[in-house]
Amino acid sequence: MDVNEIIDRFYPQDNELKNIYIVHAKKVASLALEMARKHPELDIDMQFVEEAAMLHDIGIFMTNAPRIYCFGTEDYLCHGYQGAELLRALGYERHARVCERHTGTGLRSSQIVEHGWNLPVKDFVPETLEEQLICFADKFYSKTKFLHEARTFEQVEASMAKISDEAVEKVRVWAKMFM
Repeated sequence: MDVNEIIDRFYPQDNELKNIYIVHAKKVASLALEMARKHPELDIDMQFVEEAAMLHDIGIFMTNAPRIYCFGTEDYLCHGYQGAELLRALGYERHARVCERHTGTGLRSSQIVEHGWNLPVKDFVPETLEEQLICFADKFYSKTKFLHEARTFEQVEASMAKISDEAVEKVRVWAKMFM
């Protein structure tokens, strides 16, 4: 797999959006790999983590998020699912699963129904260690305020508290596993 070729396919121009995408993806990949190295006992697939972390947000260009130069039509919440569809079309199922499962701490079908989100009604929850690790590392970097600077774990917890108590508990479990 040539990650840069895939990124260039969907982000062909050197512009603000591509810059934000690359900086964010590299930060997430670097943190995920750093955490994985600290835990060799978990036998995490390092190459896959690097590739999937670089591609986890590949679908953002399809969304309407002008603050990060995305001028598509989809709701931002759909970027994971949309990115997964792009990677599936290229034959990368395992990477696609990371895309669709990294939003928040995962999305449950009950949440999708309750909020009326424009997503298939099914669970999009990280299952494998690699999926969980990338999802966790992603919480430390946003594509706006924290593009270059990592959030603290306390800031991650506060951010997850806006979602649910379950999300807070999940990041606490991941912190014990990966930090």
